[in-house]
Amino acid sequence: MTNTSTGPAIAVTGLRRSYGAQVVLDGIDLHVPEGTVFSLLGPNGAGKTTVVQILSTLIRADSGEARVGGHDVLRDPDRVRAAIGVTGQFSAVDDFLTGEENLLLMGDLNHLCRAEGRRRAAVLLERFGLGEAARKAGAVYSGGMRRRLDLAMGLMGDPRVVFLDEPTTGLDPRSRRDMWQIVRDLVADGVTVFLTTQYLEEADQLSDRIALLDRGGIVAEGTPAELKRLVPGGHVELRFADVPALTEAAVLLGVSPDPADESLVLRVPGDGGVRALKALLDRLDAAAIEVDGLAVHTPDLDDVFFAVTAAEEVTSR
Repeated sequence: MTNTSTGPAIAVTGLRRSYGAQVVLDGIDLHVPEGTVFSLLGPNGAGKTTVVQILSTLIRADSGEARVGGHDVLRDPDRVRAAIGVTGQFSAVDDFLTGEENLLLMGDLNHLCRAEGRRRAAVLLERFGLGEAARKAGAVYSGGMRRRLDLAMGLMGDPRVVFLDEPTTGLDPRSRRDMWQIVRDLVADGVTVFLTTQYLEEADQLSDRIALLDRGGIVAEGTPAELKRLVPGGHVELRFADVPALTEAAVLLGVSPDPADESLVLRVPGDGGVRALKALLDRLDAAAIEVDGLAVHTPDLDDVFFAVTAAEEVTSR
C-alpha cells in the first residue's frame, strides 16, 4: 500500500449539516492520525452516519472543511473516493452473484485490470476465510460471511482509509469477534479505520481514540482510558461471611454499608489499582478481619456514555 500523505488521515474543522430546521452537525472538529482506529459514538440520530456520508463524499456539508487522505472532500472528491473504502450499515452484497463475482465487480468499478482484479479477489477471499464459498451465491451466505464479504468488497481498491458504519450490527458474538480481528489486521497493515458503532465494548476493544457525538457536537473525546477517568465511581466490593465482620471492616475503613443491601457487601471507593488493593487487604489482614470475596468495579464506556450525554441533556434545558 502506497501512502504519500504526511498529514492526518482525516481532518475536520467546523463541520455543519442541517436537514431543514433540524441541526444534525453544529460545527464539529475531528483529527484522526494515520494507522489508527477512531470511533464515533452517540445516541441514535446523533449524526454519526451523516459524518460518514460527508467524509465519503456521498453528501455535502453545509459549511466547514473536511480532508480525507490529504484531499478536500468538496474540491477533490474523486481523489477522496480513490483513497477510501466504505462498509455501510446495510450490506452491499449482490445476492445473485457469487462471492468472487461481487469482488470482481468492485474491481471493475475501481478500474482494475482483469488480472489485478482476480489477484486481489483471490487474496481477499482467502484473507477473510471465504475461499470455500467463493463460487457460492451471496444469497446463501450467513450474516457473518456477508459482512466479511461486504468489507472485502470495500478493500478491492486498496484504500488507505476505511469507513465502517456499524459493521457488526446483528452479528453473533463469534462473528463480531472475527470482525474485530479483521479490523486489527487492517490497522497493522497501516490502514486507518473510522468506526461508528452502537456497541461500546466494541469501541473499547478496538479504538485508539473515541469521540462522543450528541446534539450536534462532540461532547467528549480521548482514548478509552482518558474517557473512563471522566466518570467517578470506581470502587472495590468486599464480601464478608457475617454481619460482625462487615461492621468491623466498615468502622476500620470509615465506610458506611448500604442499609438496603443485605448481601454483606461493603463498597470502598478506589481505582482498583494493584497497590491500592494490596494496601486495603493489608489493613484488613492486620486487623484480623477475614474477607470472603472481592470484586473491582471501574467505570466503563457505558458509564461514560450515560454520564456525558445526560450532562449534555441537562445543560441544554
